[in-house]
Amino acid sequence: MRSKSRQGLQISLLVLWVIAAGILVTRLVAAQNPEMQQKVAEVKEAAARNKQALAQYTWVEQVSIILKGEEKKQEHFQVRLGPDGKPQKTSLDPPPQSSSDSGGRRRGRVKEHVVEKKTEEYKEYAERIKSLIQRYVPPDKDLLEQARQQGNIMMGPQAAGPGQYRLVISNYVKKGDNMTLVIDKTQKDLVSLSIASCLDDPKDAVNVSVQFSSIPGGPNHVSAETINGVSKQLTITIQNSNYQRL
Repeated sequence: MRSKSRQGLQISLLVLWVIAAGILVTRLVAAQNPEMQQKVAEVKEAAARNKQALAQYTWVEQVSIILKGEEKKQEHFQVRLGPDGKPQKTSLDPPPQSSSDSGGRRRGRVKEHVVEKKTEEYKEYAERIKSLIQRYVPPDKDLLEQARQQGNIMMGPQAAGPGQYRLVISNYVKKGDNMTLVIDKTQKDLVSLSIASCLDDPKDAVNVSVQFSSIPGGPNHVSAETINGVSKQLTITIQNSNYQRL
């Protein structure tokens, strides 16, 4: 009986090893595929070109934070890329009015304190989500190359649309994450991308959809972005507009 159990365990381990080896071989083949190398190179080149070109522009960003279907905050910024390639933002909104304590009832002050605490909690959560997504959008050429070398990029099973193709990337920033790029075959620019990732806890899922547009005679850019923090039912929407040359 023990012999049969041991034999069954050995067979199971062998099957698992064969599956793992097959996955590894598939990834290595994908990494060395000339077509894949070319497509990744095109995306990397377009990403670097657009980032450089966007440094010559400034634009307006509108950020809305929605909690459980109710808009909690809307902000507007003037944005440009700094010397380090990261966005530098200047608020376009008037400063918040300071509320003076008129000696109201203690109950009112306690309620106000609770509201302020909850507000700070969702603000902190929103900032954590935004910081995470900045590592994905726009795609980084070095991370793309690393993913290709590790065999973590595959061609999508179906075309995204006429004149488009998909690249599906796994383990891009975090283990177990997934990012799908939709690319225009002619312009070699991103049309859209979607992300499935998480914060520190895998149960704290973050899903993102991004749309790209082109400035007439200028670079490709993020035009709209929707970020969903699933566990807290928090949604961040970002709209970019009014691109002007510096």
